[in-house]
Amino acid sequence: MAERIPEEKIEEIRQAVDIVDVVSEYVQLKKQGRNYFGLCPFHDEKTPSFSVSPEKQIFHCFGCGAGGNIFSFLMDLEGLSFQEAAIKLAEKGNVELHLHAGDTQKRQPKKQDVMIDVHELLRKFYHHLLVNTKQGQEALEYLYQRGFTDDTIEEFQIGYAPGGWDKSLKFLTGRGYEEPLLTQLGLIIRREDGTYFDRFRDRIMFPIYNDKGNTVAFSGRMFKEGEPKYLNSPETVLFQKSQLLYNFHRSRPSIRKKQTAVLFEGFADCISAYRAGVTNGVATMGTALTDNHIQLLKRNAERIVLCFDSDDAGKEAVLKAGEMIQRAGLTVEVALVPDGKDPDEYIRKHGPEKFMHEVIDGRQTFMAFKMEKFRIGKNLEIEGERLAYIEKVLTEISLLQSPIEKEMYLRRLADEFALSFDSLKQQERQISYQMKRGSSARREKKRNLFIQKQDKKLMPAYYNAERILIAHMLKSVQLTFKIQEKLDGYTFHNDDHQAILTYLYAFYESGQKPDLSHFLSFIKDSHLRKRAAEIGMLQIQDELSERELTDYLNHVLKYQKMLKIKEKEEEGKRAEQERDYKKAAEIAQEIVQLRKTL
Repeated sequence: MAERIPEEKIEEIRQAVDIVDVVSEYVQLKKQGRNYFGLCPFHDEKTPSFSVSPEKQIFHCFGCGAGGNIFSFLMDLEGLSFQEAAIKLAEKGNVELHLHAGDTQKRQPKKQDVMIDVHELLRKFYHHLLVNTKQGQEALEYLYQRGFTDDTIEEFQIGYAPGGWDKSLKFLTGRGYEEPLLTQLGLIIRREDGTYFDRFRDRIMFPIYNDKGNTVAFSGRMFKEGEPKYLNSPETVLFQKSQLLYNFHRSRPSIRKKQTAVLFEGFADCISAYRAGVTNGVATMGTALTDNHIQLLKRNAERIVLCFDSDDAGKEAVLKAGEMIQRAGLTVEVALVPDGKDPDEYIRKHGPEKFMHEVIDGRQTFMAFKMEKFRIGKNLEIEGERLAYIEKVLTEISLLQSPIEKEMYLRRLADEFALSFDSLKQQERQISYQMKRGSSARREKKRNLFIQKQDKKLMPAYYNAERILIAHMLKSVQLTFKIQEKLDGYTFHNDDHQAILTYLYAFYESGQKPDLSHFLSFIKDSHLRKRAAEIGMLQIQDELSERELTDYLNHVLKYQKMLKIKEKEEEGKRAEQERDYKKAAEIAQEIVQLRKTL
């Protein structure tokens, strides 16, 4: 069991680290009023509903209900224990914990931790073979010929998988890892006769990392004769191509600083571009761009630059990816590599400076790219094809959000074809109107569904009264015990509310002062923490007047008494059915007295 961290140290950590700074490492936050908002890291969303309060040092998502303080944020997002989250935050806040070295390591490691340990060990093994042994010399020379430097090899931990059938297998089983686990991770393959062999043999190895920088898979490149050219780890619980972007853990600080990510089609292009100076580059892992990829990027950047091949397939990929990214509300730019080459080939042939100047710095807007693409295969000297092209471009212009962008491309179209700007603008407005009219029914349907959904969220008066009372009690010890006295033994009807209230009484009785972040650590149940954080984010008046207090309490007590009356009515009916009329009369009198108190 891990050593318990003293309460005063936890408080010191809480005071030393700002929740906004920590959350900003994972979520792109923008200040709105007193709080910060961004896209929730706990569920997929297109509009920000995730709120962070610097004043209260808590977070809450109005979409999925996630909530808590700085400790629970790391615990929920990274799967850490409280002690692990505290240690990580202590390092960030330069708080010394003085824990014994082995105390936090005594718990049984999780299976995913073991899986990551296997990959980390194998990464070091492959890297050692490449840079320090004769076995890896040929592969190392090949990398040098391709322009790789020792710094790049070290930075990306590139390695070499030895030839033979089972050298990696023997290495890992010699360290205590068993064949079924290694098979599950795709590092070895089971033959029909029950024996095993290495998946990666005599290949240059590129580790694949998750967004925390842990090795979760490999890609092996053939550098001699043989196929396939690239061999990747199969998908596992650690490695899902639809959710992972290569180099994201390394490029995230640069992406956040520049608010721009450069997206490549493959990790080899990403590495070459990194050597050329593109520190904010990421790549998909041999799969099409997914919504998960886009949401990951959206939490960290406002602009995505697509740097794909300039062949027909590359341009189609740019069009599809660009439209997906644009629908998500991000700005899209396109940096096509000339001559049909991929970025890796271009950099090796022309050098990093020309790549940065002509490709990355020479990028174009997504609209400009589409205008060029729509021309492909068309003879604009023919009137019919020219009109079809103009109408297609006008349709795309009508989708633009910025009036300035619209005017710029309308003028470009007018100048190119010697047309009246006003007539083009009028045509664009007609197209825009028709598109809006065509989608109005869908919007109305969505609006009605939204209203229905909102109506379902309307809660009874007692429920809202309990929430508001708790919100005020979170800010005042005196008010809390005043309300406790006025409740006179009655409890809140909602179980979660009553549980939070019980925790709050205990919190204040232990001598604590109002501190929502501290209180959330005091609550042991994660569900109740989220509910308390949600209530703590309610916008309430600084002071609760006596009249307001009485009104809220009346809503709570009235509901309790209504339940009591209903209970008594059922009891009275049973008495009448049993012909116990004396008892029925007594119950009726009780009901009269209860109704008077309403």
